[in-house]
Amino acid sequence: MHTTTSTAHSPAPHAPSQPGTSTGRFRKSMSMTALVLFGLAYMVPLAVFTTYGLVTQMTKGHLPTAYLLTLAAMLLTAYSYGRMVQAHPYSGSVYTYTRKAFGSHIGFITGWTLLLDYIFLPLLSYLLIGIYMSEYFPTIHAWVWVAGSIALVTFLNLIGIESITRVNWILVVVQLVFIIVFVALSILKLSGQAEPVSLLAPLHHDGFSVPLIMTGAAVLCLSFLGFDAVSTMAEETSNPTYRIPVAILAVSLIGGLLFLVVSYCAQMVFPDWGSFADPDSASVDVMRRVGGELLVTAFTATYVAGCFASAMVSQASVSRVLFAMGRDGALPRAFGQLVTKKRVPATAILVVSLLSLIALVITLDTVANMISFGALFAFSAVNLAVVKHYLVDQKLRGCRNCLLYGAIPGLGFLSTLWLWSSLTSLSFTIGLCWMGLGLLVLLGLTRALRVKLPELQMAE
Repeated sequence: MHTTTSTAHSPAPHAPSQPGTSTGRFRKSMSMTALVLFGLAYMVPLAVFTTYGLVTQMTKGHLPTAYLLTLAAMLLTAYSYGRMVQAHPYSGSVYTYTRKAFGSHIGFITGWTLLLDYIFLPLLSYLLIGIYMSEYFPTIHAWVWVAGSIALVTFLNLIGIESITRVNWILVVVQLVFIIVFVALSILKLSGQAEPVSLLAPLHHDGFSVPLIMTGAAVLCLSFLGFDAVSTMAEETSNPTYRIPVAILAVSLIGGLLFLVVSYCAQMVFPDWGSFADPDSASVDVMRRVGGELLVTAFTATYVAGCFASAMVSQASVSRVLFAMGRDGALPRAFGQLVTKKRVPATAILVVSLLSLIALVITLDTVANMISFGALFAFSAVNLAVVKHYLVDQKLRGCRNCLLYGAIPGLGFLSTLWLWSSLTSLSFTIGLCWMGLGLLVLLGLTRALRVKLPELQMAE
């Protein structure tokens, strides 16, 4: 792979690299299995319980139905991610795809909005770790758990992606085992009831409302954040044009099916969704009904482990996006440097760690709204990028190409746009303010759009 930098004017020569730094290649260390584990760890198989109480009450007990709608939209978008990886197999995810398709300015704004999603997802994981651990160990303040988790995750990211892959194996398997136990105990609980149960009740019953389910489905998009994170590993994967698209679809489908099964079982054993003691901890009520205090303890330990795994991979993922933007010159060049023998973007990793300290002072509801806005905006953009790249730039014609590069990503765009429009006013307030800040940064970098952003042309 070689790189050349081009700007509107002759570029100034780069400063010499510091010892131990490089803007060259990542190590090709991600196998297909590692990619799928990376995505599942990012998603957290137990993520269904992150917003379980909130969305169950929002949809009036139709959580599985909301997950069905979200899964359909995410599979369409996952397809579009795969197509764009085949066209541009580089770090940067949506930022790279929209920059290549629509130009540097739109690419920057999209990448900036994507950061709202990526930066705050590790923060969400740290926040949940603090909430659950301080509740289980009330004598230890939440900030201790948050700060300790940030320090450990940062260390693991600095010593290389291989270390994260090894830990992911353990943490993902533990969650999958817990899900099997939970489903088995739920079936046992239902089989012991004297009254017959309706198998369709979790999907459709009194109070069914399409607008409410759409609003819940929009919030549930944050459960699926993980399939898109796989795309940020393109430069660390051998044969990325094949492995990344397959891994993206596999992660989306496996994660979505797990969410459906778990939410369905939870609604079956705890149908009285209006009686939660506290919506934020509704999952504890469900666990207690299914398996008593022993299952509550097991759930807490497993869920915190899942949040830790998500924090590891989400920090790794956002650091690759920052690396791509720094390498392009859209952010300070220090972000685009790889350091140590493990070749990791250390500056980006450390900056994300510092930003994650916001978890000490922010609420769960605010973080969830911020993440959903950034995610759905990015998903909409990547669907449009497929149409632009293949049908407009590549000028592909014929019924088959119109289906693959027009109809499918078009449906993906409409579905994500519909979900995006269903978000709360708080989501739009935070998201639009963030985009406005990004526009100001862009105007400063380009001298009011009079100068092009530097662009890193990459080719094998």
